[in-house]
Amino acid sequence: MSFRIQPAAPARPNRCQLFGPGSRPAIFEKMAASAADVINLDLEDSVAPSDKDSARANIIEALGSIDWGNKYMSVRINGLDTPYWYRDVVDLLEQADERLDQIMIPKVGCAEDVYAVDALVTAIETAKGRAKKISFEVIIESAAGIAHAEEIAASSPRLQAMSLGAADFAASMGMQTTGIGGTQENYYMQRGEDRHWSDPWHWAQAKIVAACRTHGVLPVDGPFGDFSDDAGFVAQAKRSATLGMVGKWAIHPKQIALANEVFTPSEEAVSEAREILAAMEDAKAKGEGATVYKGRLVDIASIKQAEVIVAQAELIAAN
Repeated sequence: MSFRIQPAAPARPNRCQLFGPGSRPAIFEKMAASAADVINLDLEDSVAPSDKDSARANIIEALGSIDWGNKYMSVRINGLDTPYWYRDVVDLLEQADERLDQIMIPKVGCAEDVYAVDALVTAIETAKGRAKKISFEVIIESAAGIAHAEEIAASSPRLQAMSLGAADFAASMGMQTTGIGGTQENYYMQRGEDRHWSDPWHWAQAKIVAACRTHGVLPVDGPFGDFSDDAGFVAQAKRSATLGMVGKWAIHPKQIALANEVFTPSEEAVSEAREILAAMEDAKAKGEGATVYKGRLVDIASIKQAEVIVAQAELIAAN
């Protein structure tokens, strides 16, 4: 381990982030009653330009009038290259009550983007005397964003999460695909007659995870566009979880249970992790740095791996 210890990411469940457009207030109650850990009320891509003002007003009203339980409440503002984002921030911070937890900043390309929003938020919080400090989540959706992922992850103490937005990311990279997440038809390796489809998002996800873990930020996988393909969603989510991501977006209610299942450690995994920790305690008591568990070597590194699984399970159970 480096002399500079990696800070811990925020200790809160983030298995599923459910998105809903601010222009459809009729669905807000259903979102509040869902099993999602995070609610993302949207002002950006899912809201037409003519509906931006009314969507913003809908969200401000709903934050104070709906019982959202213990959900982490986030609002995705418009991008910094639009004329809408400053009004999103000003109205949310000046008019919404303190039930708002987080602002999601889309299409972040550099640390300065986060700084701009941070400066405005800080000024309004100070002027209005807001007690609860707003957190940030950023979406990496461009070539610039992935190139600057680490400096973005270090850009603000408000930053708690970072997501990959596959569709805009693919467009920015010039990728020849219209799919949102998952395997892509032409991204394969071939040996003889056998084709093997690999994951075109793997390297971007791995870079986001590394940047986030270095700076104490939660890495989150973004949307899976084909909500009729449960198996594809689960496969994508499992790859993301294996890489170290803590959760995934849901753009349809049916994806909530799928995400929660994947990002909740199974009873078998938790039981095995506890057994590994117990086996290592026995080894340490004997003055040994390693031992054998079910025919395989476990050592100090195994303790850290097992502790991650147990900590995830305990965090989810507590909430």
